[in-house]
Amino acid sequence: MITAMLFAGGKGARMKSVDLPKQFLEVGGKPIIIHTMEHFARHPMVDHIVVACKEDWIDHLEGLIEQFNVQKVKSIVPGGASGFDSIHNGVVATHEFSRDPEDIILICDGVRPMLSEKLITDCILATKKYKTAVPVTPSIDSLLYSEDGETCGKSYQRSTMYITQAPQGYTMERILWAHDQAYKRGILDPVSSSELFIELGEKVHIFLGERFNIKVTTPEDLTTLRSQYYYENYKKFAKEELKYGL
Repeated sequence: MITAMLFAGGKGARMKSVDLPKQFLEVGGKPIIIHTMEHFARHPMVDHIVVACKEDWIDHLEGLIEQFNVQKVKSIVPGGASGFDSIHNGVVATHEFSRDPEDIILICDGVRPMLSEKLITDCILATKKYKTAVPVTPSIDSLLYSEDGETCGKSYQRSTMYITQAPQGYTMERILWAHDQAYKRGILDPVSSSELFIELGEKVHIFLGERFNIKVTTPEDLTTLRSQYYYENYKKFAKEELKYGL
């Protein structure tokens, strides 16, 4: 069994959207989180979708799921005080029906609306083989280290640096172990599931992600997303014009 677990419990402070959490901002007449969910709903290998949502927005999300007829949604659970807490709530909810240790959970931000079917497939296949699978893209920028944000005395070799993406795939056995160990050891706010495994002294398998697979976090990301959306629609319109000789 393969379950996509989306977490969307944050307020999106970096987006500077006061009244509306970033996952509910619309692009092309559809909320970002619905775009993200639809990629998993359409994927032939994904069986279920679980969402950890900001609690006071659950009713709104349920309405959107009905409005856009999103399939495969198994459950919606309240998010937590942190991203890790939201993921934990989603993992626990998934484990209620996904009991085989070799079942796969795909953990993904709710604001990844440019996922491709190939990326999801690659993640599933890598998880089946390695039990962990994290998509990454090589860093194209030079990286400097600073503790105070004003001065820098250290740099990193760019060829060894990678940017993590999502979905991140894990067998249920591995993710349940990691979350159990996190609470036992007091690791309560890892940035991502892959970083949790690393903090626990484990290695994770990485595979090549896609640069278009952006996480919509800032207003600049939203501009990029909208630009790409309208460009793709323009290409479709242009093809139709050529087809009919317009």
